Amino acid sequence: MADKRAPTPPAGRKTKGKVTDVAVVQESLRPYAIADKLRTLRLRRNMGLTQLAEHTGFSSAMLSRLENGRLVPTLPTLTRIALVFGVGLDYFFSDPRKRHVVALARRSERIKLPSDPKAAAVPWHFESLDFRVNERKLNGYLAHFHPWPEDKAVPHYHQGVELLYVIEGSLEMKIGVETFQLAAGDSIYFDAMQKHTYRSLAEIPCVAMVVTTGAPR
Repeated sequence: MADKRAPTPPAGRKTKGKVTDVAVVQESLRPYAIADKLRTLRLRRNMGLTQLAEHTGFSSAMLSRLENGRLVPTLPTLTRIALVFGVGLDYFFSDPRKRHVVALARRSERIKLPSDPKAAAVPWHFESLDFRVNERKLNGYLAHFHPWPEDKAVPHYHQGVELLYVIEGSLEMKIGVETFQLAAGDSIYFDAMQKHTYRSLAEIPCVAMVVTTGAPR
């Protein structure tokens, strides 16, 4: 018996009123300049495509196509990239002339991310406290610092300054050639271009609020 099933329409055609033409989707998204916003987020952090690929799990080639407008991003793709940069999904679909003057982030909406997405064990995890703000003038995080061998602490630095306030637990920080021990209620402010490390001094994570300016490296 002959197969009477309807043939599958080629890509880019309309099927029963449903638009499947990629060009139409691209034209609908054009006013939002998503490709430009993706590139701007990455360049503001002085981040290369390879580094962004490591944080997102996407390939450098795919990210390049997104930034050049040759690939239409899906919502899950944009969500993952938004989490890396600490912005809300609405960043990609907002009118650039409008800015958030009030941005509420619920505890249940935050996601805990590792300090190094490639490592099985990491010295700390962090949650963005201001991910809903489109264009931030500072960066706020809730950090969870874990017990960590002193000889395995890798110093890092970033532009701007940093203010850290310990909420619970005890924390050891090395800033430059100095070592500091902080308890709950203590705070420390420093030039973040100095190389620094963190590690919990207890068997449980130390929780702290961290406010920074500049892009982390």
